[in-house]
Amino acid sequence: MDPVTALRRIAFLLERSQAATYRVKAFRTAAAVVDAMESGEAADRVAAGTLERVSGIGPRTAQVIREAQAGEVPGYLERLEDEAAAEPVPDTGRELLSRLRGDCHLHSDWSDGGSPIEEMGRTAAELGHEWAVLTDHSPRLTVAKGLSPERLREQLAVVERLNEEWAPFRLLTGIECDILPDGSLDQEPELLERLDVVVVSVHSKLRMDPAPMTRRLEAAVRHPQANVLGHCTGRLLSERGRQESRFDADRVFAACAEAGTAVEINCRPERLDPPRRLLGKAVEAGTLFAIDTDAHAPGQLDWQINGCARAEECGVPAERVVTTWPVERLLEWAG
Repeated sequence: MDPVTALRRIAFLLERSQAATYRVKAFRTAAAVVDAMESGEAADRVAAGTLERVSGIGPRTAQVIREAQAGEVPGYLERLEDEAAAEPVPDTGRELLSRLRGDCHLHSDWSDGGSPIEEMGRTAAELGHEWAVLTDHSPRLTVAKGLSPERLREQLAVVERLNEEWAPFRLLTGIECDILPDGSLDQEPELLERLDVVVVSVHSKLRMDPAPMTRRLEAAVRHPQANVLGHCTGRLLSERGRQESRFDADRVFAACAEAGTAVEINCRPERLDPPRRLLGKAVEAGTLFAIDTDAHAPGQLDWQINGCARAEECGVPAERVVTTWPVERLLEWAG
């Protein structure tokens, strides 16, 4: 087994299980170091016992390299694969998952993601996506290194260059744009117009009273540049948790249906947003849907089955799921 492949696969599986960032980084760093070596250098260092003298390679990553270089499946990788195979898998969602073509919501290390744009795009393509949308945060979310207008313009140039190398896979330009308390969007209008897809989400004042929160969401989803309403209740199911934001779901989803703004089915295990009762309301309202991972690391791009299962359970029609659409149709809708 190729050592670089083994190290990257371990990092992917660790991310998928939401392991500590420092553990993931160790394997991604080692993969990059080995990938940059001259042909045969890794084998020579294995033979000489000097792997761990190289900056970026530690005892555990060196063991993986040695085992891979010997033609074995590294023991650590084998254990992680077994653990992944033993994880409970939703009974439903497989048919819808097979129809997905892309993902409208993912982050890179330009904001609060853990990996470079190149790693996120390459992994999306390896998973079989035809397209994916890069949606780093907007300026007001400083805790997540939100992109200023200047940094977003720089990112657009980077994505353009990468797409020249990646065809036919397409990385679309986008943003996860904060919905401000008055319902306006947190980015320059000219820049929003340049982006392929705009996800709008609430990240502040989540406990706002229901009436103003309803008006806030209605205004945002009716914005001409809004394409997807991200994790609409803002809830967190993790140990500390966070309660759902309160709003009139019937009014908000009616506004989404009227404006053509898709309701996100967020696949993160700690979000699974919206809850099933609200997902049913969105189906009844006639909205479009986007089944998105909200991935902050490459290994999390594999979470779409979570959303597909919930979509099938709640009767979401596949033809109303924009992430099943080819890129040309998606861009026509978003534009």
